[in-house]
Amino acid sequence: MLSPQDQLTELVRTLETQQHVFATDPLLITEKLQSEDGTPIQKLHRRASRIDSNGALAGVLGKIDGRIKGIMIVMSVVWCISGFLGLFTLLQTNVVNFFYVLVCLLGFHTVMLLGWLAMTLINQGKQSSNWFASFVSPSYLIRGKDDVTKAAVSLYERQLQHSGMRWYLGRFSHQLWLATLTGMLLAIVFLLIVRQYSFSWESTLLSDQALITLTQILGWLPSMVGFDVPDSTAIAQSRMVTEAMPLSAARQWAGLLVGSLLMYGIVPRAIAWAFCTLMFRRKKMRLDIKQPYYQKILNFWQRHVVDADDFKEAPALVAPKATVSTGKKLVVLLEYPAKQDNWWLGGLDADINDNSEIEDFGIVDDRDDMERLTSYLDKHPVQVLLGVHSNALPDRGTLRKLDRIAKHAADGLIIQLLGDGTLAKDSVQTIANQDIRYQQWQTALAARNIGLVDS
Repeated sequence: MLSPQDQLTELVRTLETQQHVFATDPLLITEKLQSEDGTPIQKLHRRASRIDSNGALAGVLGKIDGRIKGIMIVMSVVWCISGFLGLFTLLQTNVVNFFYVLVCLLGFHTVMLLGWLAMTLINQGKQSSNWFASFVSPSYLIRGKDDVTKAAVSLYERQLQHSGMRWYLGRFSHQLWLATLTGMLLAIVFLLIVRQYSFSWESTLLSDQALITLTQILGWLPSMVGFDVPDSTAIAQSRMVTEAMPLSAARQWAGLLVGSLLMYGIVPRAIAWAFCTLMFRRKKMRLDIKQPYYQKILNFWQRHVVDADDFKEAPALVAPKATVSTGKKLVVLLEYPAKQDNWWLGGLDADINDNSEIEDFGIVDDRDDMERLTSYLDKHPVQVLLGVHSNALPDRGTLRKLDRIAKHAADGLIIQLLGDGTLAKDSVQTIANQDIRYQQWQTALAARNIGLVDS
């Protein structure tokens, strides 16, 4: 999901496009922020907070978020209690079949964990069905006919449909399993403290030696972390026990039971929970400041009004002219696809006809693409020709990508700005905006000494 600040900023955007009347005039806040310092994201967050001066928008968002988290906490508590009661009911006799209890503890859990792992490997990069979005739909959690409530509900529903939510749902599923296993662990520890159990084993199909070997294999991992496990003598004496067994042997079986629940149940599920948490953070939804609404605000902040008598125009920074190497080149598109094939030929020398020395890497967008590109550059000494859409904003995130690519490109990095090839309705305004954006790129590339290709 979006961060709370991003949610508030996006909610303000939605309401402003619907002509909503805010507590504070957005135009006044936007004008005041023009002279303040900060990154575009920081200033957009600041703008949204000041527009919501009475906290009404943040209150609605907080109410929805609190109720979703409340449902998750209640479900976790219910699952924990159910695990406690289930195992408490199972261990009502003083003599228990060890393997029967173990299968009841970990059998279905293990099958479900392996099934989740298999589906995760099969569905890599695919959108999974989102049952959670319909189960905890914000429209069920908060009632209201006002514009703010409707817009907030719509915002949360869009977030629940985001592709990164599969990891959020996976984390929640593992959280419920951890709650169940924790309830079982509490029940086992409680019953072992207040009652003395005898553990037995028996089988119709498996031989005695097979069950003895299975028990020894099962006890290897718990013994590695300090749990007492039954030795060969205790295993042999426990076959079809009907009465009280020696306390030392019973404690060894109890250690194996608790250790198996921890090492084969709780620990693997906790690892899966941590993995989903990490992946959700990597795929987390972020504010898209490339939308026309945000671009209009950012362009306004970049204009400066000065007195004509006092104004002295500073020389505009110009990026160095790109020098095309004679070696192998790697052409890469940053975030946006190109409108034409072989887009790089327009920026290279006219006499270059041998495409064998030019490799098309494709589009670099998210973190995985950057990792794949830097790994390639570390292994291949090439010059990178990076195609950037002319309307792209040279913000901090984009410039960080440029710096990283330049660091790994052995033969250097050069930039080619690409147009969209379409004719806008307001041609004068379009040309003016393109000139502003072009100068922004010139300034950014000049500061980094990155060459700009004449296209």
